[in-house]
Amino acid sequence: MTGHLGSAFDRQYGRPHVLAWSAPGRVNLIGEHTDYNDGYVLPFALSHRTTVAVAPAIGPQWMVWSEASGETVTFGADDLVPGRVTGWAAYVAGVAWVLRSSGVDIVPADIAITSDVPLGAGLSSSAALECATLGALLDLAGAEVTDLSARAAWPALAQRAENDFVGVPCGIMDQSAATLCREGHALFLDCRSLATEHIPFALAPAGLAMLVIDTRAPHRLVSGEYATRRATCEEAARTLGVPALRDVTDLDSALSALSDPVARSRVRHVVTENERVLRTVDLLRAGRVREIGSELTQSHASLRDDYEVTVPELDIAVDAALAAGALGARMTGGGFGGCVIALIEAGATAAVTDAVAGAFAAHGFGAPEAFVALPAGGTAPLPRT
Repeated sequence: MTGHLGSAFDRQYGRPHVLAWSAPGRVNLIGEHTDYNDGYVLPFALSHRTTVAVAPAIGPQWMVWSEASGETVTFGADDLVPGRVTGWAAYVAGVAWVLRSSGVDIVPADIAITSDVPLGAGLSSSAALECATLGALLDLAGAEVTDLSARAAWPALAQRAENDFVGVPCGIMDQSAATLCREGHALFLDCRSLATEHIPFALAPAGLAMLVIDTRAPHRLVSGEYATRRATCEEAARTLGVPALRDVTDLDSALSALSDPVARSRVRHVVTENERVLRTVDLLRAGRVREIGSELTQSHASLRDDYEVTVPELDIAVDAALAAGALGARMTGGGFGGCVIALIEAGATAAVTDAVAGAFAAHGFGAPEAFVALPAGGTAPLPRT
């Protein structure tokens, strides 16, 4: 990736890059749609990464080139206003905007972006882009980038860029995973306190593997659908008189206090999903990794029935994986398309993949793609040459 990125930057700009940072995509093991409800999540980083190479701009503008789109987008300081830069480049401009508004003396830069994080698959390619850009622009400005206390502030900066500049009302999970994850671990994150714990997540010693199945269904994370669910949860919390749904301790009483059946379903998912995260963390701490499978499957049923964010491709992939022997399976990410994860026996990759492909063919869906995921590390600089 390093050599490829360097040559790509050189070809695009006719000179070498000065430095480069990369950040991973992520899989959320469990804890879906809980982050913006001040709840608990348990993501891990993927080996798939987005890399951002930079050099100081010759002129007063930022120039950003994406290998994936083949496009080059240019913007100046006057364009660092929410709504002025749109599309994929908004994630880069949003990071520049949030850093400038935070008092960092960043300089205009030429930027080249390469990535092998699948786009539109619910693996958080957007957070990977934000966090790699954040590291690169801070580094280029000479700001401190290695101090762990400073690094702990990065997720909130990247989230603000996406919330307030791009206009996507995401929680802080994706940016936290992209920034803070450690190799061989899942990141247990309390989305209220932002306290983190690195939970060992070694599957091979247990004879297991985590299969990620990209359904290739369009990732229909329509901002209106996401925003509607978030608003429903926030309104339910106000009705129940709690700061957020993570504060609901008596689910039955809470459900009886809500007259809207949709609100009841959303609340039931959030409360039970938080419980599933806590149980999963306890199981992993105890080394009982095989037992997390049922938590994954219950999570999917809740996302399908109570939160209503699955689509047929996701449901069929889960059902086919379970029928082929997976210990547990669930959609991962925001839903409305994207990926499924399946906890499988280490030697069952081909059998489960073939079963899902067969089910898709029987339903007239396009062929899915699958890969075995290994928990990787977070945002990091590339070696300087």
